Amino acid sequence: MDAQTGEWRILFFGTPSFASPSLEALIKSEDKIIGIATQPDRPKGRGKKLSPPPIKLLAKEHNLSIYQPKIARDKEFINLIRDLKPDLIVIVAYGQILPKEILNIPALGAICVHPSLLPKYRGAAPINWAIINGERVTGVTIFKICEKLDSGDIVLQRAIEVSPGETAGELHDRLAEMGAKVLLDAIRGMKRGTLHAVHQDESLATYAPRLRKEDGLINWSRPAKAIANLICGLAPWPSAYTYLDGELLKLFKARGISLDREVQPGTILEIDSTTIKVAVKDGAVLIEELQRPGKKRLKVSEFVKGYPISPGKRLG
Repeated sequence: MDAQTGEWRILFFGTPSFASPSLEALIKSEDKIIGIATQPDRPKGRGKKLSPPPIKLLAKEHNLSIYQPKIARDKEFINLIRDLKPDLIVIVAYGQILPKEILNIPALGAICVHPSLLPKYRGAAPINWAIINGERVTGVTIFKICEKLDSGDIVLQRAIEVSPGETAGELHDRLAEMGAKVLLDAIRGMKRGTLHAVHQDESLATYAPRLRKEDGLINWSRPAKAIANLICGLAPWPSAYTYLDGELLKLFKARGISLDREVQPGTILEIDSTTIKVAVKDGAVLIEELQRPGKKRLKVSEFVKGYPISPGKRLG
């Protein structure tokens, strides 16, 4: 390994589609990907057929060695990594916490791509919680892995504005692409010695816990902006939801507006070609996309063609 100009041997850890742009960027870089570690294939769909993670499929396309330990602490897996002799480990949404025995193997340690401006939103769902909490700015952090969750020294950060009405799915895709670019910049800076990692300020740390389906139930008595943020922040998964005439409705895109009249929260006020206007605590929420059980996600213009919905009905 030449710390300044040579080829680094990189072992990549990642699992979902968020990690794909970063792996693709590394494959095209001057460094050598000596293998990828990803989660085991999981049962998926109604037939519960084993489905490989997106990173495994991408690795197969490029004939990379693939490792899928059930647990990262597996002794055989740790010994395998020692034999691989990586210079650097890169982690992007792997899904398991790596033990100290692995982190100590590469001479350059391990770095991670995290989709928030650490120390804000440590944890499993930073993109969702940033939108749910109404953040106008978020970003990507490259940090050194340590034993404490998402708490290592920051190597490089880059901020990005959250667009009005942007969903978690849309922001996810933008941050995945951005993360790949920032990762390459971080590795270049590490090689040149121009980056100096800084400690995270623990007093500013916040957490983004894993989401559950029940987090999506809408309380129409909350403020308009909070409800719209929840709907956008949970799209496409686990999705915000409500009930109409006892049937569950998933909601995916929405905007909050002010309204100068008092109506019982959850009441459908108006329906036009693009939105369903629903009364809330301090105004109204304009719903743009929704879905019935077992049906496709539709824009309002298509949804109302096949579903009897009218002003005056109540959601919830």
